[in-house]
Amino acid sequence: MELIDWIILVSTLLLIVVYGTIKTRGAKSSLDYIKAGNQAKWWTIGLSVMATQASAITFLSTPGQAFHDGMGFIQFYFGVPLAIIIVCVVFIPIYHKLKVYTAYEYLEKRFDLKTRTLTALLFLIQRSLSAGITIFAPAIILSSVLGWDLTTLNIILGLLVIIYTVSGGTKAVNYTQKFQMGIIFVGLLICLVVIINLLPENISFRNAIDIAGANSKLEILNFSFDLENRYTIWSGLIGGTFLMMSYFGTDQSQVQRYLSGKSLKEMQLGMIFNGILKIPMQFFILFIGVMVFVFYQFNSSPINFNPQSINTINNSTYEKDYKNLQNELNIIFNEKQNHISNLLISKNDNVTNNRLSELELKEKKLRLEAKNLIALASEEKNIKVETNDKDYVFITFILENLPKGLIGLLLAVILSAAMSSTSSEINALATTTAIDIYKRNKKNVTDDQLVKSTKFFTFLWGIIAIGIACVAYLADNLIQLVNIIGSIFYGNVLGIFLIAFFFKFIKSNAVFFAAIITQIIIIYGWYNDWMPFLWLNLFGCIVVITISSLLQLAQKN
Repeated sequence: MELIDWIILVSTLLLIVVYGTIKTRGAKSSLDYIKAGNQAKWWTIGLSVMATQASAITFLSTPGQAFHDGMGFIQFYFGVPLAIIIVCVVFIPIYHKLKVYTAYEYLEKRFDLKTRTLTALLFLIQRSLSAGITIFAPAIILSSVLGWDLTTLNIILGLLVIIYTVSGGTKAVNYTQKFQMGIIFVGLLICLVVIINLLPENISFRNAIDIAGANSKLEILNFSFDLENRYTIWSGLIGGTFLMMSYFGTDQSQVQRYLSGKSLKEMQLGMIFNGILKIPMQFFILFIGVMVFVFYQFNSSPINFNPQSINTINNSTYEKDYKNLQNELNIIFNEKQNHISNLLISKNDNVTNNRLSELELKEKKLRLEAKNLIALASEEKNIKVETNDKDYVFITFILENLPKGLIGLLLAVILSAAMSSTSSEINALATTTAIDIYKRNKKNVTDDQLVKSTKFFTFLWGIIAIGIACVAYLADNLIQLVNIIGSIFYGNVLGIFLIAFFFKFIKSNAVFFAAIITQIIIIYGWYNDWMPFLWLNLFGCIVVITISSLLQLAQKN
């Protein structure tokens, strides 16, 4: 990185912190601090919800997902529109009518204190893990690629977020997230333009699309009923709907964004705004990954993008085999060049298209063999190394190919995204702790005490998130890891809320014990790989409703 990159990166991050702190330092009451005074407009709500979702993981991991597997991951988001409609029609009117600060307050009104507390605790466990990963994700990638100290990065990122979130609460989160989303949109648009301009002069945008299509990178829909496939239109529409319904309707990090709205209409419009933009935004990010793939059809790529993997394989028993795989990849690269030239001359040449698809499959096989060698080398050296390189593709491309200044801007996009998500998470964790645990179980809490305690819990959860980030281990592709953690808890929590809304005959004891049993079943099922993680959302929801119904009927009898 050059001096100009450092100036842009540091200036952007400091501007976010200063802006958020100055604009919101006047938040005095709990209404101001926790619900932003109920003054948020619909576009603020929509952008804040998007920024909460669009963590650094989105921008680091999603392009790499598209580079390796194409656009099919977009199916994961097909459940968003339906989930948004249900949340706007069912969840938001109830929360608004009761004037709750957290989603879990409603559960005590419908059931009892223990059910409210249990659900709040499930949220605190799930979201604290996610908050740690949200900090850890960019830190592990940047430390690996740039050589920065991982622990130092975790601490710096966490402290920057803590400063303005403690200072201004929800209003600070909302203000900064609008600014952060502006940086993100501009950065991504510039990045796509630069990638296209980096392609050879004789390659038009249309040619790039043809090349991506010939390599099976533009296949969006998968109608397979095979449960082994993580991403199909069915898992997206069914499992994705239940995941997103739980996320938008019961996760306090999202609920708190729209509870700050000026009116019921503003809350609903904000969520609809998010629902309209979410799929196009994810499509755009995936498409950037596809264009990075096209770029590497004209520029040789490493067989694995993770620098730590390469360091691990060097001076190991498997170094020679690894280099042989890299040589085979280079041969495939050269052969692809010839077929791409033919493709550009005769666009509808099925023979050429089929051969490119075959070569792409061979390339995937070589990359898989390379991962296996890296795993063996890491065992030989007794060190932990992530063999999955999807999270390193985009950052490697940025650092090796983008011009000076733009590198700093794209890193600012990644880190500001990390800050936006983390701020929402620790803000929601603090609110849930203060409202559902502290205030509910301590008598005669004044408004001033509530604000001070919420600030303290914000600081505390920020430190806990930093601690989780410092001990975390990258066990999966980042974008999948966060959604896996959510899916383990979301189905159960959503089921509790659906029972509260629609199953009036089920009482508190039945749902409380059913939720505990269901959570144990889901964790066991996930650990034993019963089904792709998206289906856990539907499974958990059905199980808790079924067990609750049976327990209630048994109790009556």
